[in-house]
Amino acid sequence: MNDTENTRPWSQPLIVADLPTRRAKSFSVKPGDALLKTIAEHLGLRGLRKLRFEGEITPDGQTGWLLNAKLGATILQDCVISLERVTTRIDEDISRQYVAKLPEVEEGSEFEIPGGEPVEQLQGVIDPGEVMVEALTLSVPEFPRAEGAALAETNFTKPGITPMDDAEARPFSGLKALQKKLENGSD
Repeated sequence: MNDTENTRPWSQPLIVADLPTRRAKSFSVKPGDALLKTIAEHLGLRGLRKLRFEGEITPDGQTGWLLNAKLGATILQDCVISLERVTTRIDEDISRQYVAKLPEVEEGSEFEIPGGEPVEQLQGVIDPGEVMVEALTLSVPEFPRAEGAALAETNFTKPGITPMDDAEARPFSGLKALQKKLENGSD
């Protein structure tokens, strides 16, 4: 067992040289309870009830590969306001393109990726388990909120000074006051 396998137990590398070159290779990753717990801890989630990543890897030209899959997960997080449990269902289509050689790009220039999928340098293996955890990481809500949870307005200021409210804190609130002055004809 190498160091990567110790730190990433969800890893399920497929050796590219062993993949069929004329047809798709199907895969299905459905972690058991212990691995769900490990992934939830890795992502800082309260829990992970279900996780499934199914798809196929197909040859793309002479030296490239495409990974197309469906990610399905049910995650548990704490609401950022009330700390209540929030359950979120994630269902996403995931695509990755693997190429033998990335295109040369001059510094400061822009280029468009054909097909729109993220392009990765082929390293000899394609790891559906790693792609699954990466895609899940990107799909987890950063600031989960329970239904109806809202921040109460709190104002802090020195005694004798009128506190600024949320409307006044907006970037163009000063322009609105100026506009009112101009409309009323006063300087």
